[in-house]
Amino acid sequence: MSMPIHAQLLRHATETPDKPALVINGHSLSYGELYVRAKAIYRFLQDLPRSNRRTLDLPGVETLAALSLSNHIGFAEYFAAATAFPNACAVIDPIMPAERIERIIERLTPDVLIVDDDAGPSAEIARRFGIPVVTAGAEAFDLAAAGGEAELPADADKIFLIGFTSGTTAEPKAYYRSREQWRWSLDRGRVVFELEDAPSTMCPGALAHGLALYALVEALDAGATFHSVRKWDPGVVARTLCSWQVERLVAVPTHIAGIARAWAGEPALTFLRDVLTAGAKLDRNGVESMRRLFPKARIREYYGASEIGFMTVSTLAGGEIDFPIDRVGQAYPGVEISIRDPDENNVGTDVPGTIFVRSDLIADGYLWGDDGQAFRVTEAGATVGDLGELDANGMLRVIGRAGGMMISGGNNVYPAEVESALKACPGVEDAVVFALPDAYFGQRIVAVVSGETVGPKILADHCAQMLGKYKIPKQFYHIRSWPMTSSGKISRGQVERAVVSGDDLVLRLSA
Repeated sequence: MSMPIHAQLLRHATETPDKPALVINGHSLSYGELYVRAKAIYRFLQDLPRSNRRTLDLPGVETLAALSLSNHIGFAEYFAAATAFPNACAVIDPIMPAERIERIIERLTPDVLIVDDDAGPSAEIARRFGIPVVTAGAEAFDLAAAGGEAELPADADKIFLIGFTSGTTAEPKAYYRSREQWRWSLDRGRVVFELEDAPSTMCPGALAHGLALYALVEALDAGATFHSVRKWDPGVVARTLCSWQVERLVAVPTHIAGIARAWAGEPALTFLRDVLTAGAKLDRNGVESMRRLFPKARIREYYGASEIGFMTVSTLAGGEIDFPIDRVGQAYPGVEISIRDPDENNVGTDVPGTIFVRSDLIADGYLWGDDGQAFRVTEAGATVGDLGELDANGMLRVIGRAGGMMISGGNNVYPAEVESALKACPGVEDAVVFALPDAYFGQRIVAVVSGETVGPKILADHCAQMLGKYKIPKQFYHIRSWPMTSSGKISRGQVERAVVSGDDLVLRLSA
């Protein structure tokens, strides 16, 4: 069994050594350079003294390297070296709150921490725990001196990646992945997403997050050129797409909307052949905006989770959307989906319940943080607690998270269904819906929208065409620009706090 990308990296470095593997803000690294540098880093990692304080059970792992890097040109070479057998790599978001980083590093006790900011919180915390820190780009060893050394190992399974998902507590949950799982996933994805001819790919999200990290590995596996940006700037992304004539874009919907705004009035990007989006549901206005911007692109959407991998995929082909826009597609190849009641009985079609998945892409579990509330594996399959329903054609509609349900006037309401209705309203670009305490209703439904300023009566009337009366928000607010998380999603907590505190980030819409 070959490793996720190392055999492929050797092949690309041999066959196309001068082809750019990674381009970030105009700085590029070729496949030949990437492979030689990764070999040098691998040798360095092998020679490191091992941490003797590790309490985690990581079978087969000799060196555990933690990467706390932003979108740095060195990310790929360190990731390649740190995931080569018998190493494993933990990827930590450098802009996570310092107390979270501290809890992670204390639990992990890695053998080394790789940073690109020597004075940042990650580096300071690691030094406090006596963990060696290496700054990418300022290495104390010769990265070009690995030409004659042995190739990177390419024939092992075992744990290779540790990632983190936000839990309900201050401590992120740590899940782990085996090389075999990612190998299966990459092989299947190369067919599903038609990557055999190595289309150049742009993903502007943070490489420390699942969407962009997987897109990077997928591109390197295929021998494609992967483009990113040091920090999110929609104008820079749009200009990069244009000047490099990038063929494939992988991004969350909010990033695509930002690119569309930044490129307004410019010629359509006709060379883009594929757009893949995930992380939030596409809406009709967003799809129409993409069609104008990328008129020749296939627009694909997938639904998945870090712990489960791909669950569904859909293709919005041609000028029309040939299925309801609130669906996220049919089961990904090799995946079986069922909807189940609280006793885990299969409820059949068109009945809401908890989404369960059977697949060979499911993570083995958590290293820590397993509260049984979200990801769990039972005889029925695996679930992250999302609610949904399947139609007769096997199309999945995701309703929301079990914990996200609002109860207004005794009625159950899911934010996602109200948001979908609002995003279908002309002029509305995006929407966030949540509940606030209310003396009469128990919880009153509040909506914050972006885009053109649409009056509250128009918004309410539009909702009334698609939703039961009890699901229509009681208050509407307008926001000019959304606060974002580092993964490119809307920071719902900040939006809610702005409404509660009367912050001028949001403007109350009154009739």
